[in-house]
Amino acid sequence: MVRADRGNPPAILRLVSNGVRLAPSILAADFARLGEQVAEAEVAGADLIHVDVMDGRFVPNITLGPAVLAAVRRSTSLPLDVHLMIVEPERHVEAFVAAGAGTVTVHAEVAPQLHRVLAMVRESGTNAGLAVNPLTPLDVFAGALPYLDTALVMSVDPGFGGQDFIPATLDRIRALRRLRDRINPGCLIEVDGGIDADTARMVVKAGANVLVAGSAVFGGLRTVAENLAALRTAAVG
Repeated sequence: MVRADRGNPPAILRLVSNGVRLAPSILAADFARLGEQVAEAEVAGADLIHVDVMDGRFVPNITLGPAVLAAVRRSTSLPLDVHLMIVEPERHVEAFVAAGAGTVTVHAEVAPQLHRVLAMVRESGTNAGLAVNPLTPLDVFAGALPYLDTALVMSVDPGFGGQDFIPATLDRIRALRRLRDRINPGCLIEVDGGIDADTARMVVKAGANVLVAGSAVFGGLRTVAENLAALRTAAVG
């Protein structure tokens, strides 16, 4: 549920009413020209920029910190969708908000004081998201949905890009959609992992609003604009 009184950027406020949104993940971008690739994605029609933050503890990979996020913030006017795949997220929320995060999503698996962490994000004036791994029960959303702007379902095991979509995710999205519609209809349902032209339409049909795609946007032989156009056609087709 997006709350205007928390100072959310207007671009985020439009998400609920304007249909499916595409969120290119910079995890798959060329970091040697990261600003250029983010700008390409914006010009090509991306709606959000998804930023995967990994600590080498919750997931095996290590990516970036607030300084890189601040550089991305200077490269685009799009909202930054920050996905914290880290332990002890409460120690770092403020730094990522200060660096320009529009949404901060934390993982249910790493936050024993989950209510407190979500409250911290909300009180910062930034949208709050909660993510779950592929085998984490969806029950956590029953209690958390009243506090969320985004509910993120991982469709791969987190940590690396380029993985294959887990088909069982579709049933999880359907179940979450029913729960979301009953508890907090304004909350966005986001899917992250293995999203491409083949899976985009399926996850949208299952109930997703926000599609995170990395390799499908920044990989292959086609341009970022061509990749995003193909993904959007698949998502709304």
